[in-house]
Amino acid sequence: MAAVPGGRRSGPAAGARFFCTAGRGLEPFLMREVRSRLAATQVEYISGKVFFTTCSDLNMLKKLKSAERLFLLIKKQLPFNVSSVSKGKIFNEMQRLTNDDPESWLNAISIWKNLLELNAKKVKLSQKNANPLKRKVGENDIIAKKLKTAEMQEIQEKKECQVEKQIEEETLEQGNFTTKRDKSQEELQNDVAEAVDTHNQNDLTFRVSCRCSGAIAKTFTAQEAGRVIGIALMKQFGWKADLRNPNVEIFIHLSDIYCVVGIPVFRVPLASRAYIKTAGLRSTIAWAMASLAEIKAGAVVLDPMCGLGTILLEAAKEWPDVYYVGADVSDSQLLGACDNLKAAGLKDKIELLKVSVIGTHFENHC
Repeated sequence: MAAVPGGRRSGPAAGARFFCTAGRGLEPFLMREVRSRLAATQVEYISGKVFFTTCSDLNMLKKLKSAERLFLLIKKQLPFNVSSVSKGKIFNEMQRLTNDDPESWLNAISIWKNLLELNAKKVKLSQKNANPLKRKVGENDIIAKKLKTAEMQEIQEKKECQVEKQIEEETLEQGNFTTKRDKSQEELQNDVAEAVDTHNQNDLTFRVSCRCSGAIAKTFTAQEAGRVIGIALMKQFGWKADLRNPNVEIFIHLSDIYCVVGIPVFRVPLASRAYIKTAGLRSTIAWAMASLAEIKAGAVVLDPMCGLGTILLEAAKEWPDVYYVGADVSDSQLLGACDNLKAAGLKDKIELLKVSVIGTHFENHC
């Protein structure tokens, strides 16, 4: 496979090249999903990975359900020949990943920054839109306090000093609260700025995560490969290695079929669903199975052996206007499913029944 062209791209608005890792057999589901959900183009796949181009922002990319992890693509090329060359020559070939085409690296870093900056702007805008409501509530509280103070003064003039003192204390407390709130907002803005403020390439910190498979894994370890590529990056771009808290992570997969280099877009895998408390069936597989049912609004969907309810959870999140029923004979599985429904806020969307698929007696369990 040829390397990705290194021409300059302006950022996500011009379309960026990504790839997702996928479980075995899920590549066709992921290809369909990126086309429909992200309007992706140039969609192709190799075993375990799907490559595509899209203009989508982070919020849209985060909605992918059949992907394990998402990466911004830096390079994709043919594998290294390890059968007839020395270890030193292979390491030299690895260094050429950065030395021969530095433009593709800088291009990917620029797009990565643009994605983060665009997302940070949207976060700030949402915070700005919420502030007027907070101020309005605060003004109403102050008016109520003033009215209460006036009534107290009319009823009992002798407590005027105490009332004034109380007002003074409340005003001081309110000022302290406002100061703390402003400080928290300032810290949040600083965190966002720190995440995206890497315009100076020399200030960028990184770490390399390398995976080797096939014959190449028998020649050298992933740590050796990662060290060689990390040193090459420091020499080529002046970046600084930071294994604990880097600005950016570089992911490299070396196999007998391909060499792929990318930047993880999210630290947490897409397959790790925040709304699933107790994992049962793999979330990506559950979503794929639900998608095969071609669920339509207003339908009734029954999972006769629902287990922990993972398929129903994935279906209810994707197709909410449907009545879902889950059945199982195991009390422990139904209790776990009930906990999952509560954690996901879907208890009113899915009904659980204790029943055997070969029996006739239905018992409402949750």
